[in-house]
Amino acid sequence: MVFYADVEAAAARLADGVAHRTPVMTSRQANEVTGAEVFFKCENLQRTGAFKLRGAYNALAQFSDEQQARGVLTYSSGNHAQAVALAGRMLGIRATIIMPSDAPAVKRAATEGYGAEIVEYDRAATTREALADRLATERGLPVLPPYDHPHVVAGQGTAGQELCEDVPGLDALLVCCGGGGLLGGCAIAAKALQPDCRVVGVEPERADDAARSFRTGELHTVAAPDTIADGARTPSLGEVTFPLVREHADAFATVSEEAIAAATRFLCERLKLVVEPTGALAFAALLDGAVEAEGQRVGVTISGGNADLARLGSL
Repeated sequence: MVFYADVEAAAARLADGVAHRTPVMTSRQANEVTGAEVFFKCENLQRTGAFKLRGAYNALAQFSDEQQARGVLTYSSGNHAQAVALAGRMLGIRATIIMPSDAPAVKRAATEGYGAEIVEYDRAATTREALADRLATERGLPVLPPYDHPHVVAGQGTAGQELCEDVPGLDALLVCCGGGGLLGGCAIAAKALQPDCRVVGVEPERADDAARSFRTGELHTVAAPDTIADGARTPSLGEVTFPLVREHADAFATVSEEAIAAATRFLCERLKLVVEPTGALAFAALLDGAVEAEGQRVGVTISGGNADLARLGSL
């Protein structure tokens, strides 16, 4: 399990210029259209363009000398890939990344730019987990999953920790959810620092496995969901994240593709932020009315800004 002390330890590892303490932004227009006082935690301005560096660095920094010498293997459609590639470069650990053939070009280019080796696969032919198992055995590499690891969760929780420290008296915290690492970590931090704050996970309607798992208490999966929020295409919560989300989150909301697109456009036009659709999930729930928060102080995570500009324009 993961505890707030683990989040605090992760924050110490990420200090001194390893990860940015990202800004919290506000918008009068966002407040007017939602009826709430909204505070955006801008992880799109984090190094690598997403919150993922927090968990990747925290995990790799705790590798043994023997593990570091062998290198690391992971799988990701983009943001975790970039994070592991950069964290590996910072720590001198060789990174091998399994990426789908249809991964956003901007994320693949950045991952290669950080010096990682990319192994491409076809989603229709195999799963990334199966390929990772085979490569780990063949190459003798330790595997760092993108979200289902206690050190990753603790690192991601530092985003929620910073928000709760910077903005007192939050009534609610909305967190986008794919595999549950960010949601689990932020919920742990919020409950430790602001126990009365309601933590809500947000998913696409087309990828609502975590919402259904949360409500039923049984793990649900969604195979290759067709959503513009590519970071939320994870099939399910994990063995680590499922119980953490069940214990620390208070509710779930789901949003349509149209709502995700509208929130992405709002953040670009009104706040002048480059945000990928997954990064706009939490705000989409507030903007679309999936979460009622009139008169409340609401924290909203913007999880990433690694948008393919050609695709972004089509929104």
